[in-house]
Amino acid sequence: PEYLAAQAKRLGKDFGLSVQVLGRKEVEKLGMGCFLAVAQGSKQPLKFIVAKYHGAAKSVAPLVLVGKGITFDTGGISIKPAAEMDEMKFDMGGAASVLGTLRAVAQLKPKINLVGLIPACENMPGGAAVKPGDVVTSMSGQTVEILNTDAEGRLILCDALTYAERFKPAAVVDIATLTGACVVALGHHRSGMFSSDDVLAAELDRAGQAALDPCWRMPLDEEYDEGLKSNFADMGNVGPRAGGAITAAMFLKRFTAKYPWAHLDIAGSAWKSGAAKGAT
Repeated sequence: PEYLAAQAKRLGKDFGLSVQVLGRKEVEKLGMGCFLAVAQGSKQPLKFIVAKYHGAAKSVAPLVLVGKGITFDTGGISIKPAAEMDEMKFDMGGAASVLGTLRAVAQLKPKINLVGLIPACENMPGGAAVKPGDVVTSMSGQTVEILNTDAEGRLILCDALTYAERFKPAAVVDIATLTGACVVALGHHRSGMFSSDDVLAAELDRAGQAALDPCWRMPLDEEYDEGLKSNFADMGNVGPRAGGAITAAMFLKRFTAKYPWAHLDIAGSAWKSGAAKGAT
């Protein structure tokens, strides 16, 4: 997380972006209980990166990009299998894409306002780690029963999505290597795209086609929300195995009522395995 934050600061310096990095104390003050829960098992301090590009008048509502910045994901107490765990350094692919977009925008200088939000931390097991069954309170005030500590991406994103409200955004798009279920559904060629806004969804679809980085719109039917019911909190952080990419998106949707929102699940498209191992 510290390295990612340093890269963001360097990007700000080189390309004239405003970059602020919040630490644990500031995040605690904001009440980001879900983000804090994921970070508490690691010796590496969490970082919340806020980067801004100003290309239009202050009165123009910004677009906000939120990138998942899990710099290493062991799965936490719900630990992952050993095979291919080395690839989990790529779990900050969403964060990297946000920084890359900010750099491109700063070079092209379009007349827009853009904000990049990156919650960055590691997800580690240990004596201080969050446990399955723990209930935490998100920045929005909604409570979450953490049933699986490996469903951590949505926990750090939900607090960032609440933080995004302060910018009164024209739209918010989160980008995350979120679920293995999305890889099962769509393979490695298309990212999963979920949106509560048809206009935004159509724009993302067109942009993906134009950039040869295609996505595929997935459903957000209310019935899928049933899977997130919890006996002890407003919601669980996972639903049943079936439709896992959708229930993850339904979880995020609960934090996005105040603006047009879309979610890109890039778990299948962010990196390659094997001999070609690396980011795409």
